[in-house]
Amino acid sequence: MTSDLALFDSTYLDIDADLQAQAWQQNDGPSRWQAYLNQVCLDTVIPWLREDHDLRAIPTLKLPSLQSIWAVVTGTPIQVGAQKLVLIPTETIDLDELRVPQEWVDIPHWIADYYVAAQVNPDEGWVRIGGFAKHLQLKEQGAYDWCDRTYTLNDTDLTSDLNVLWLTQQFNPQEITQAAVNPLPTLSKVQADQLIQRLGHSDLVTPRLAIPFEQWGSLMAHGGWRQRLAVQRRGITEQPSVGQWLRTGMTNLAQQMGWQSMTLQPQLSAARGDQSATPIAAISRQLQIEGQPYELNIYAVEVESAWRFELRPVTPGAMIPAGFVLRLLTEDLESFEGNEDQASEPVDRLYIDVALDSGEGLVWTVEPQPDQYDQEILNF
Repeated sequence: MTSDLALFDSTYLDIDADLQAQAWQQNDGPSRWQAYLNQVCLDTVIPWLREDHDLRAIPTLKLPSLQSIWAVVTGTPIQVGAQKLVLIPTETIDLDELRVPQEWVDIPHWIADYYVAAQVNPDEGWVRIGGFAKHLQLKEQGAYDWCDRTYTLNDTDLTSDLNVLWLTQQFNPQEITQAAVNPLPTLSKVQADQLIQRLGHSDLVTPRLAIPFEQWGSLMAHGGWRQRLAVQRRGITEQPSVGQWLRTGMTNLAQQMGWQSMTLQPQLSAARGDQSATPIAAISRQLQIEGQPYELNIYAVEVESAWRFELRPVTPGAMIPAGFVLRLLTEDLESFEGNEDQASEPVDRLYIDVALDSGEGLVWTVEPQPDQYDQEILNF
């Protein structure tokens, strides 16, 4: 925790011109401006928290996952120490209120501890940090506007000095910041496919208002479905498969999500039961779990006509601690027989072999949850 607690009251932060240009290039589609404002805000606030105030601040999700959110709703989640914040960028001239989209307040795992107003002026090159409020305040005191599905607090109800937030985190970490919210209904894959098809047209300006919130919230809560919707709204309907990645190379989106192609060495491929121990093609991504590096590898197990999902430590000689779980779920997050491997004692790897039909999709999870984890659908 920083010892410099004289942080700000309406602090103005300079936007880095190079990052500003990069943010414009990295975003496209019908919601390009919204995505651009959110990324400029993120790229300005994170370095300021890290460099000027020695706070451990990271985006809660990787950029492609954030972009799938910005494609349909404004707001950027970040982790600052033990607290989750959501930056709410606005272009309004006066920061006289905090207006938070309902998604950030009523989707259970989107809920943050605090919501921060941030005025963004790209033309003049600055971001102004305004007041903040707890989730509890928004639920109990915020005015809900059903027309645009937002919760609003006037500036008089906000805390203008974020010193209070950092001091609370340091000296009263058990403070209750969140209110209870209702669980969302479960969507089937058929329902999700229908909604994505309906809402995926770019000429539908505000898809978030086109269906009841319960359905919308359930669709948004699933990272894989949210990603599909965002991609379709950009005019891309093809869903590459893991097999295609191995045959023709990784797509840009796959690389941005952290996947890369690699060749497993003979001593690793021997574990799949191939006595020739020839190198095999795989896709792999790096994970950070409880401060330690791991890798998730996926490759074909030819002798069983299956695919292997394999979690390994990156550090030589390291072991996976007891209690870790590697789990696979169907696209609509259902379990199936043999879908998980749990370490009952320290082990050098966890793996699951699964036979799949062409076109099937799976969602992988690990417990404890990796940093910046978001559900994704891998097609086979």
